[in-house]
Amino acid sequence: MDLTDWLLTPGERGNAATRLDSRRPDGTAWSAGNDVRPLVHGARYFRELLAAIRAQRAGDLLLFTDWRGDPDERLGGDDGSEVGQVLGEAAERGVIVKGLVWRSHLDRFHFSQEQNRHLGEEIEAAGGECLLDMRVRPGGSHHQKLVVLRHPGRPERDIAFAGGIDLCHSRHDTAAHLGDPQPVPFAAEYGPRPPWHDVQLAIRGPAVGDIEATFRERWDDPAPLSRSPVTRLRGLMHGEDTHANPLPPQLPDPPPAGTHTVQVLRTYPNRLGNGYGFAHDGERSVARGYLKALRRARALIYLEDQYLWSPHVMESFAEALAANRDLRLIAVIPSVPEWTGRFTLPMHLVGRIAALEKLRAGGGGRVAVYGLENHAVTPVYVHAKVCVIDDVWASVGSDNINLRSWTHDSELACAVLDERPDPREPRDPGGLGDGARVYARDLRLGLSREHLDTDPPEHPRAPDGLCDPVTAFDAFAACAAALDAWHESGHRGPRPPGRLRAYRPPDLSPMAKRLSLPLYRLLVDPDGRPFSLRHHNTY
Repeated sequence: MDLTDWLLTPGERGNAATRLDSRRPDGTAWSAGNDVRPLVHGARYFRELLAAIRAQRAGDLLLFTDWRGDPDERLGGDDGSEVGQVLGEAAERGVIVKGLVWRSHLDRFHFSQEQNRHLGEEIEAAGGECLLDMRVRPGGSHHQKLVVLRHPGRPERDIAFAGGIDLCHSRHDTAAHLGDPQPVPFAAEYGPRPPWHDVQLAIRGPAVGDIEATFRERWDDPAPLSRSPVTRLRGLMHGEDTHANPLPPQLPDPPPAGTHTVQVLRTYPNRLGNGYGFAHDGERSVARGYLKALRRARALIYLEDQYLWSPHVMESFAEALAANRDLRLIAVIPSVPEWTGRFTLPMHLVGRIAALEKLRAGGGGRVAVYGLENHAVTPVYVHAKVCVIDDVWASVGSDNINLRSWTHDSELACAVLDERPDPREPRDPGGLGDGARVYARDLRLGLSREHLDTDPPEHPRAPDGLCDPVTAFDAFAACAAALDAWHESGHRGPRPPGRLRAYRPPDLSPMAKRLSLPLYRLLVDPDGRPFSLRHHNTY
């Protein structure tokens, strides 16, 4: 397999200002020799993160970014494991703790301003440093969710976590999907403890250095944390830290730890004025990475996504489906948006309806979209951001399949290619000679088995019918059909196995579509590209 068939070369990233692609002597835009483990569900991620932080000692380094951080969220599920206390105790032990958390908009608009400020206060009181970062476009956010732990003299312990899981309420859930005992306000359909499906990666090896470099570029940005005089005055009144203290020099990358090649992909918007010193016109390597991988899609695109609501972004998927008549697409999304108010629901649905119409125009019956429910028939909120193409290329990150994530907010994703070919049939589902890869196939199968309520074979490399794209596509359809029929019958008889429900968006009247479309484009799914790229609809 030629890695350049799937991964972006330095020139293809489209951002000459970043040092991410110039860090390695060989000039490659990715790192080899990594070990990447998907941590499915917040409970598993929080448990591993808690243990790794508690094992750090004086002189070690802890770096994190977040969209929302709740200082009282219990990583271990028990008292004493709260995010703020765990990070504060690390700082008190002499660990160098540095955080960048999105300042957020006002809480009355259901954002996280107070929670993020209080997390920063707890960390600063313990001797760490946590900045509230509003260096975004108007209406934008910092959406990256990463933690980097470095250990001078003990590089074998170095690890980075990256993906879709914030250090906040509602994320501490398991495969049973009973929800986090510390929930956030949410749509009533999800109940008092919204079930939450999510994925984070645990990464060891040289890619840890790439993720750390991403943090350092933001930390070292000399621009003020906010351009708003009101926000700066409010920060002064609260005694906020507004100046980033220097970080210690970056250590050499950790040694090789596995067989996974990792490419770090990011989104930064075209920010007016001086922009970012590390991305003058923004960066859209998340979009470019997807577009390059989609050109090789031949058999199956597997998606898990929180939104899936941009027809502009879906156009590239639809083109791949139209060009390859054997290509299928499975998408797992939330059955219900997180907000279902009279005005917010149409704004959230109008883009999704248009996106699904675009997809089905390209693929027809080869496109299948599902929601999830737990065994108590409560909908499961899908917050994961996963894409697997032909069991070769796999991406997990903070980015959703929409224009906001591809152009407007800060995002980070990790595209992974495994050196190990998978021996199970079909060995080359795409038919291009790349061969299925262990990591990508195992990621897809693990997620699929949870949704289908099926157990893996006793031997990890035993033949598995779900490896075949057509069999997998049909298995999802049969599972959802059985569960839908059970619901339609009034729950007569035992509940069928599985958690999949066929997704059918509610109807919006022509008037509702017309009224909500401008708000959707302005607030829900804005475009952060320079005008020239918007004009030509490129990234």
